[in-house]
Amino acid sequence: MRDADATRARILAAAKKEFAKRGLGGARVDEIADRAKANKRMIYHYFGNKEDLFRIVVEEAYVDIRTAEQTLELEHLPAREALEKLVRFTWDYYLKNPEFITLVNSENLHKARHLKKSEKIEQLFRRFVDMVGDLLDRGVEEGVFRPGIDPVQLNITIAAIGYYYITNRFTGSIVFQRDLMAPEALQERLEFNIETIMRLVCVSP
Repeated sequence: MRDADATRARILAAAKKEFAKRGLGGARVDEIADRAKANKRMIYHYFGNKEDLFRIVVEEAYVDIRTAEQTLELEHLPAREALEKLVRFTWDYYLKNPEFITLVNSENLHKARHLKKSEKIEQLFRRFVDMVGDLLDRGVEEGVFRPGIDPVQLNITIAAIGYYYITNRFTGSIVFQRDLMAPEALQERLEFNIETIMRLVCVSP
């Protein structure tokens, strides 16, 4: 059983790299097998076909970020501090896990047809939205957040202000004539993201 789990983990890690690099269409099962030190028969045995493997990789990418968010223990912090910590975490996660962004981009190209088949995603995101909703409610009770903010819209905004910057870092560096990935530029952007969200949510930023 341990050998089977280890093999499955190696295949998933190899598939994540291959799909992130080449997308679903360009990824090759042979390359995944070589990376995982497995064979194609084992991949098909554990995961079915290439489409199923891609779906599981995308699922696991979302599981990873949502699991990491749970370790923040935001419920134990004052609401403003918790929200700032969430914004910082999201930004740092995107920077440290570029494969997450490329996998999400790839699935969007396929109009989320793989996630539509997922049994994990709805429950996973319901728990996350509830966490953000509880944070907002706590902030209203503390008198620091405005009432009536939709936790889904807030999450989309937090994701968007980091996601767009990173996915457009190459073209943006040319268009705006600055190195968007320089350490000082990344820190400036993080501070801007935090200020933006606080001005959106707080009674008095």
